Amino acid sequence: MSDTMAPVLVAGQWRNSNSVGSFPAENPSLGEALPGLYPVSSPTEVEECIVAGAQAAEALRNASGAAIADFLEGYAQRIEGRALEFVELAHAESGLPKAPRLKDGELPRTTDQLRQAAKAARDGSWRRPIRDEARNIYSILAPLGGPVVVIGPNNFPFAFNSAAGGDFAAAIAAHNPVIAKANTAHPGTTRLFAELALEAAMAAGLPPATVQMIYRTPREVGLKLVADPRIGATAFTGSKVAGMQLKEAADRAGKPIYLEMSSVNPIVILEGALTERGEAVATEFFASCTMGAGQFCTNPGFIIVPDSAASKAFAAAAQAKFVAATPGVLLGKSGQANLTAAVATLQQHGAKLVCGGAALPGPAYRFANTLLSVTGAEFLQHPEALQTEAFGPVALLVWSRDTGETVRILQQLEGNLTGTIYSDTTGRDDADYAVIEPHLRQRVGRLINDRMPTGVTVSAAMNHGGPFPATGHPGFTAVGLPTSIARFTALQCYDNVRPNRLPAGLRL
Repeated sequence: MSDTMAPVLVAGQWRNSNSVGSFPAENPSLGEALPGLYPVSSPTEVEECIVAGAQAAEALRNASGAAIADFLEGYAQRIEGRALEFVELAHAESGLPKAPRLKDGELPRTTDQLRQAAKAARDGSWRRPIRDEARNIYSILAPLGGPVVVIGPNNFPFAFNSAAGGDFAAAIAAHNPVIAKANTAHPGTTRLFAELALEAAMAAGLPPATVQMIYRTPREVGLKLVADPRIGATAFTGSKVAGMQLKEAADRAGKPIYLEMSSVNPIVILEGALTERGEAVATEFFASCTMGAGQFCTNPGFIIVPDSAASKAFAAAAQAKFVAATPGVLLGKSGQANLTAAVATLQQHGAKLVCGGAALPGPAYRFANTLLSVTGAEFLQHPEALQTEAFGPVALLVWSRDTGETVRILQQLEGNLTGTIYSDTTGRDDADYAVIEPHLRQRVGRLINDRMPTGVTVSAAMNHGGPFPATGHPGFTAVGLPTSIARFTALQCYDNVRPNRLPAGLRL
């Protein structure tokens, strides 16, 4: 393996890192380290990023929306020009299929997000000006005045990448520079994004530190970064454990942080739907739960079904599909360990193993497609532990005695990104739906009917958020432009300010 150390992007320059350690990328399909090493940035290096980002924030505050849009559009075009290189690199680092996942799905979504953000930047729709002429009071959304730290997840090397994904696009559209921290699972992919981002920023005449990129920091340095008074905000997508540590640090300093952490995405399947099309629903459930080896934040991991003959047939059909299918490749070795621990926690609190339940031998990192089951009464005895997220091809079936018990189960659920209800097409389930829906509605960001939750459309109406601990705040979304831009803005009010002194977005 080559010991060449990758450079970092600080203050508009690619340079050798002032590092305190290093790590390799890994090919999870082979269980092997990839060539090259990536640095762990020192406190000094992070400080330099903050200083340069704060200076860039001042310049970007007065940049034109057209210049921001030119950058985002030019960046999208550059990404498309290197599409094959991106696909090959991300496949090697993540084990995700080249097609259709990376080439035909995630990469086009990424460039589309950048172009949607460019449109919002150009037309200024994200600013939401309000004019109270009678009282001579005006308000408008504005940049935060400091860099946004973006910490991306391991499961979307393109669409949620810290140097190219939705959080990045939203922060830039609001005239904020970005300090991107690459995910350890795809550092080379993030480096390539950052190279093209710097080119696009220079071509658009933006400050050199509009985009900066580091790979990893020591834990205590990362906590200080999100809490630094010069930081505008942080966007984090990842585990609940890491997210809560960052949130505590940011909250203590009074700094905004937007989190996407944990979600089991409950599915309620009503009796009529099972009787009408149970086999079809089992097929949809299997496909959704095992897609991408189950490594989606909207993976259906918690299925409530009536304790009936129809639901037993549904479970048998799903089990057969889970057993017959070859499990997908996980994103890394830690994914195996985390799944093993999560399944053990579920079993320790009463869940019975239906199939799977163990890591598979290498060299690829895989975990058996896994179903567990528990009665509604057993769930109600240990509701917290039995909502443990298993980030992989794992789901818990909960047998509910009746509609009343289903409601009690839902009342114990934590906040989730999505919640789904399957009902029959003739109206047989309508009465149960009316009782159940209000309880599910209050616990999820996106309510879905008759469709599995995997997949998040980039739409202005989308909410990819939800009550805690799915996210840190139920009022914001990480997907959907221009709505997602609001996270990285400050609401500025002008009271009795002379018209010629108002910002351009408030002048008639």
